[in-house]
Formats: sequence, structure tokens, C-alpha cells
Amino acid sequence: MAAAAFSIVPRHVLGGRGFVAPSEKLTLACIGVGAQGTRVMMDFLKQPDVRVTAVCDVNRESSDYSEWDKNELRDKVRRLLDDPHWGSQYTGPTAGRDPARQIVDAYYTKNQPPGGAAGLGRSCAAYTDFRELLAKEKDLDAAVVCTPDHWHAPISITAMKMRKHVFCQKPMTHSVYEARRMAEVARQTQVATQVAVGNAASEQTRLLCEWIWAGAIGLVRRVENWSSRPFWPQGIERPANPEPVPAGLDWDLWLGPAPERPFNHVYLPFVWRGWYDFGTGAIGDMGNYSFDTIFRVLKLAAPAAIEASSTQVFKETFPSASIIRFEFPARGDMPPVELNWYDGGLKPRRPIELEDGREMGEEHEGLLFVGDQGTIMCGFNGENPKLIPESRMSAFVPPPKTLPRSIGHYREWIEAAKGGPPGAANFEYESAVAEAVLLGNVALRAQEKLRWDTANLKVTNLPTAQALINPGYRGEWGSVVG
Repeated sequence: MAAAAFSIVPRHVLGGRGFVAPSEKLTLACIGVGAQGTRVMMDFLKQPDVRVTAVCDVNRESSDYSEWDKNELRDKVRRLLDDPHWGSQYTGPTAGRDPARQIVDAYYTKNQPPGGAAGLGRSCAAYTDFRELLAKEKDLDAAVVCTPDHWHAPISITAMKMRKHVFCQKPMTHSVYEARRMAEVARQTQVATQVAVGNAASEQTRLLCEWIWAGAIGLVRRVENWSSRPFWPQGIERPANPEPVPAGLDWDLWLGPAPERPFNHVYLPFVWRGWYDFGTGAIGDMGNYSFDTIFRVLKLAAPAAIEASSTQVFKETFPSASIIRFEFPARGDMPPVELNWYDGGLKPRRPIELEDGREMGEEHEGLLFVGDQGTIMCGFNGENPKLIPESRMSAFVPPPKTLPRSIGHYREWIEAAKGGPPGAANFEYESAVAEAVLLGNVALRAQEKLRWDTANLKVTNLPTAQALINPGYRGEWGSVVG
């Protein structure tokens, strides 16, 4: 799958059921409408051939969500609704199923289509449990999954088995096994799938492919990738004292497949990313972006070996900073390549080609492709690629643009649901990216070099690490994933 990064196959050739006629609107449920889920929901509201008919979240409403800038979330809603007073009653960044439903109804009231609110003559429905939503919303075509990481696979697989198209937040899954399983179910059901990784549709990813495939820096043997994450607490112990569960939050359902524990605000919102049971750390949060570009540019599949070093290791949370090294075998005419990941403020050695006083990467994050005949430096997602030093870039004549350009990340998935070709970030392709990213976390927790047999999903040299490939589930949820 990795080598066929930009291939286009019409959906009708693949077969399958449940695809929406090109002239019809895609009815959509948004499952997980915290801060990020609300942002994504608003993006889909603006799509002219999509109707959001239901939302779902275990939290009714709270004003303690994280946002990128002060009033960022509120102001996005105000711009969407053209309402300068929306949210004036809230004390902070507010999300949850009730605000999400209000946003949907307000949007469709203002942009009234024929047939009433949501185009179906009724208001948006709101649910606490995604299972109830999927059972009751009989006319639903698709689901957008924007929950914490540990819920991605159970919800996505349930929806796919019910022949719903699925758009899932990154990282694709919480465990290596889940990544393989989600790809299998997507292949079996033939619904349209997409992971929220816009790199797959970006111009910069295509430019990097064209440059490197044309030999701009010779054969690439090393990649350096660094992130400024984490922005949340890691390297901490579990709190000793429980706290009262906030009103309107179904804590047991929030835990879902994860081990039971008393509620505490160290777990949510947003800060769950640093906990093994719920999140996937810095590389899980951000690596799905940059690795997607790297995989396409270098036609990567599974790594053969992974090793990690880090600050102090804790029992339940990711360390504060880490370096993870991936070894990929040769592919066709491409040689073996080493990929090094850095987070928590750590960075690779500054390239000798880079001029003094010039920032490495962009905004403290970046990518370096190191070849036999030069180096390309770019931002974390591949943006603004440049040969270094500047004299090399000034003399560089880019090769012709030969790859097909994308119609847009969201549009790819919507058109796939209507019978078009699969989106570039479909589950079958992204499972290989997620597998590598999550193996990095296995190596981080094992603190030993791992040898990986991807065909058998097996760590061949360290039995204790094998348990982390499929950590298991609480209660009924294991049977859901399969």
C-alpha cells in the first residue's frame, strides 16, 4: 500500500454498499465534539453537500477545553454563524454535545435549505452513547470520530460494520493491533475512510515526492524529524486522590475500553494525551502528520527495527522528552533509511550546510531529508521545502509537476463516499503509518531495541514488548474490535 501513495481507483471498481449518489447530500454524525471535534464539525458544516444530523459526546457541556489562542474556539463559532454575541454566557472555551447541537441548528437556521433544519425537517439530535446514535439514526451515511485516542478503533470499527463511511481523527488508533484491524474492516466493508491527516492532500508533500524522486539530493539515507510537543503534562504519576465527577460527564463511558480508575482532572480535557491508557504521547499526536509525508516521499512500509531513549520513564505516562530511531529496509531502488524522531525540546544536530543565524526548520519544529548529494530542510509538515545552503536552492531547477493534485482533504473523503476514488489518507494506507508511529511508543516503553516482524505483528526479540502490541480492553470492548 505505501508505494501506491497517490494512486486513484474509482470506488465503483472496488464495489461495496452504502455509497451516496453524487447528487445527494451526505448525512453525517459527529462523534466526539470537544474542542477539536467542534472545529472539525464546523469544517464539515461548511461543505455544501453534507448535512450534520447528529452529534455525540460523553460530556454534556463544560467551559474548560483547551484552545490555541484566547477565545479561538468561540471566535470560530461566531465567524461561522456570523453572530458576534454567540457564547457570551460562557466563562471559557466551551464544547460538548449541547453546544455542538446548538451550533448545528443555528447554522442550518441561518443557511436554511429546503425541507427545514438540517435539510431533514428536524433539529440536530444529540447523544451520550455512540451506540445509541448509530442504532437510532437510520438515515445516517457517515460518522466523524473525534474522540480521545483510545476510542478511535472501537467507534470506527462499529460504524464501518454498520456500513457507515468513517472520517477518524489522528492518530488513527491507540495500538498497533488496532491499526491493522481497522484496515482489515475497511477492506471488508468497502466504506469510504479517511484519517484526519491533511499532509496526504498537500501540495508540499507532492513537491517533496517530485524533487526527491527526480534525484534532487541523491539517495536519501536519513531523515530527522523534531516536534515541540508535548504541550501537556507527561512524566508524572497517577494522582492519589479522586475528584468528584463533573456534572454532565459520563466518566465510565469516557473510560470505555480503558482500565477503570477514579476521575481526576489530570486526565481531561486534552491532557489525556500524556497517559498510556488514553493517549499516544507526542509522537502519536504529531507523528501521524509528518510520518505521512515521509512515508509517501520515501515509499516506506513497516520498520525493521525501532529503539528509543528518553528522560525518566514512568509507569503510566510518557516521558517528558524522547528520541526514537526507526530503521527501514531498502525499497525497490531506494536504499535503507534511518528516521529519527525528537520531542520535548530535543533536536537533531544542526546540518553543516545550514548558514549561521538561520533557523533550523520552522517555529522550533521541522524535517530534514539527508541524501548522498544534499539536504532538504522544511517545516514539520513538509512546508516550504528548500535545499540548503541557500546557494543550492537558488541554483535549483524544480522538476515538472507530475503527480495528480488533490481536490482537498475533506473533499476526497466526501467524494469517495459518493462513489469516487478512495481518499489518499484512507485507513488501508494510514495503517502502515500508524503502525510505525505506535511501534515508536512500544520501543519507548520497553527501552530496548525492538526487531519487528510486520507480517505476523510480532516483536521477535523481546516477549515483554509483545503485550503492548495489543494491550486489550475492559469489559465488552474487545469483542467490538475483534
